[in-house]
Amino acid sequence: MLGANLRQLSQQAVSISALCRELGINRTQYNRYLAGESFPRPDVLHRICSYFRVDARILLEPVQEISNSAGGLLNHPAVADFVGTKARSLAEDDFPNGFYRFARRSFADESRFVQGVVYVFRKDEQVFLRGFEAKEAVRSQGLPTDPATREFRGAVMPQEDGIAVLVSRRGAVTASFNYLARVPSFENNFWVGYVARTVREDVAGRRIERLVYEYLGRDAQKVLPAARSAGMCSEDALGPFHRNLLRIGTAFK
Repeated sequence: MLGANLRQLSQQAVSISALCRELGINRTQYNRYLAGESFPRPDVLHRICSYFRVDARILLEPVQEISNSAGGLLNHPAVADFVGTKARSLAEDDFPNGFYRFARRSFADESRFVQGVVYVFRKDEQVFLRGFEAKEAVRSQGLPTDPATREFRGAVMPQEDGIAVLVSRRGAVTASFNYLARVPSFENNFWVGYVARTVREDVAGRRIERLVYEYLGRDAQKVLPAARSAGMCSEDALGPFHRNLLRIGTAFK
């Protein structure tokens, strides 16, 4: 049962190698867990459960039953018909699975911009998003720069003319709200909108900025260069279409 559950949970990872690095587990040993040939030590099991946000029942019960029994805020009967799993699902043609490059102005420094890559995936008929904050951005907040701290995830929901995403880091008590709408283009692979931080008005820095997503699919020739360029950058380092869609110099309305 553990092997079957881990195989299902691991599908949301970019790769098994990357997952093992984040968990701090030897790839060969993790493969033995996947094959059901070995069981992790209690401390390793705790690390795995914490990462996937499950509990030790993954040793004995199918992970989908554990997830369903947990319910969750968006699945509560009070809102399930409005924003939960009973709401309208998001078709893959409207927001496909795969990698996206994003760009926006920095909240803390108006002269700089943030580029990055996120991965969109579907599970249990729902759409999710996963990525990592730039090291420089988390360092400026006095936080560690390890992958577990920098990782963020989000739940993607369909809107009348686009999508909405609620995003947060693991264990954080802050979040961001993203809205994106598709932009007609030659390859039909751009979305533009905005991102807003959930902070007080008097907190230093800006609270809302325009946001651009560019769909890269799973093409390594596109994804790898985008990943290497992730982080803080100047306006000149942005792609021309990104700069155009961000409408730099034009006030947000």
